[in-house]
Amino acid sequence: MNHNTKVAIVTGGASGLGFATAKKLTENNIRTVIIGRDEVKLKQAVSLLGELCSYRAFDLSDIAGIPGLVSNIVNEFGGPDILVNNAGINQKKPFVEVTDSDFKQIIQTNLTAVFVLSREVVKHMVEAGSGSIVNISSMASQYGIPYVIAYTASKAAIEGMTRAMATELSPQGIRVNCVAPGFIATDMSAKALDNDPNRKQKVLSRTPMGKLGEPNDIAEAIFYLSTEASKYVTGVILPVDGGNSIGF
Repeated sequence: MNHNTKVAIVTGGASGLGFATAKKLTENNIRTVIIGRDEVKLKQAVSLLGELCSYRAFDLSDIAGIPGLVSNIVNEFGGPDILVNNAGINQKKPFVEVTDSDFKQIIQTNLTAVFVLSREVVKHMVEAGSGSIVNISSMASQYGIPYVIAYTASKAAIEGMTRAMATELSPQGIRVNCVAPGFIATDMSAKALDNDPNRKQKVLSRTPMGKLGEPNDIAEAIFYLSTEASKYVTGVILPVDGGNSIGF
């Protein structure tokens, strides 16, 4: 193995934004380990991404298993240079119908797992004196969206955590930034928007560019924030949203 090759971990890397990101990283000669729950999808992704891509089938809601997962990756590939915290789950439900366990499950996957995975990876980045972490937020943390209370809480927390991490870790050579995707054309969003024409119309009418983004738009932003091109950028929340967050 070429030890000059950088190592990246991308959670939720088998589809959508995570897959687009893994593709961008591997195309730029970065050894990329994708993490996801669905082994069939992971194997498909690896077959498309080539020999610089490996996978680990793991459910990130298994908090206690995360330190072992990171050790396993470090033992095989070396310490990670890049961590992209992309995995997340969503749920659309009226506020009063969200159960305690619904709320807890989303916080566990979208927030607690990001904290624990980042903590374990940072231990290795501190030793190296360098590293880049990119968290993924959402329009739900830029303004209020109904029916996604737990998801919104998790993403607002991700943005706060990004700033706190950046302030504490940047003196040790570790940059931490966040991308806030707007409405991107993926299988997941297509399902949500195509079944709800009013919501789709609302999304497009408040997006100054008048169209949905593509997964590659997010991958390019993540790539910028995870590489030397952004070596003086830390603690930033970058909306990639066609102007949606500032649209009227």
